[in-house]
Amino acid sequence: MITKFADVFAELKEKGICKRMIAAWAVDEHTIEACAKASEMGFVKVTLVGDENLINETCTKLGIDVAQFEIVNEPVELKAVAKAVQMVHDGLGDVLMKGLCSTDKFLRAILNKETGLLPPKGVLSHVGVIENPNYHKLMFISDMAVIPLPDFRQKVKIAGYLVGVAKSFGIAKPKLAFIAASEQMLDSMPACVEAAQLAKMCDRGQIKGCVADGPLALDVAIDQESVEIKKLVSPVAGDADCLQFPNIESANVFWKTNSKLATGVRQAGMLVGTTAPCVLASRADSVDTKLNSIAEAVMFVNK
Repeated sequence: MITKFADVFAELKEKGICKRMIAAWAVDEHTIEACAKASEMGFVKVTLVGDENLINETCTKLGIDVAQFEIVNEPVELKAVAKAVQMVHDGLGDVLMKGLCSTDKFLRAILNKETGLLPPKGVLSHVGVIENPNYHKLMFISDMAVIPLPDFRQKVKIAGYLVGVAKSFGIAKPKLAFIAASEQMLDSMPACVEAAQLAKMCDRGQIKGCVADGPLALDVAIDQESVEIKKLVSPVAGDADCLQFPNIESANVFWKTNSKLATGVRQAGMLVGTTAPCVLASRADSVDTKLNSIAEAVMFVNK
């Protein structure tokens, strides 16, 4: 059973899973080091698209054998990003990764109607994974990076993405919590109303493959003691796998609170809704977060 990222790496190794990953403008130390570690662990073969001179300089500085990578030399950042996305679009890679390029350039290439990765009428979103030593398993959360205020249709899509990613980690029937400020059905709070509607859709199989409840406040979603104190009866409360937040502010604050105030937290994140998973780590993210994100994408593409 996968409950932490170490289990993810063990699973990839045991099953001999290996995918081709294309890294866009991969010239910085954190990206190249994460790619090298993933390559050495055997679950990706890596193509670095970027300035070959910069890539060689970075590898030399880090003591990394550049021969383990395929390099596509493109010294212009914007062209390198477009080239990397097109390679995945053309089936030359299973996973796309953002390197040192800015997020807007990365997304612009992904959203290109001719060579990008978003299907017609597709919904682009983001699924993060958090390993927190204070919780007994991994938490899958969305959306903290792409959709500021998802409408109801987008929330249905996001729920499906969360369930799909959790299933790719071996969770047969993920427990999905629709988060709001209260577990009470308060008609004065739109997040509560929509959470209840979404939960009912899950009950009726309109959102498939999960057990869901909502609205749930964060405490009762992930803390069994809170559930007992509040005498809440729920198939999800206290044991949620997936946390769907009502807006980007709440999800982003939860994500960053975990990373900055909780010791021992590990994280991963990727874009979903695209024809191939896209690792969207911040340029400032650690090597560990980028490595975990690569593993998340490979697990998802292998589902």
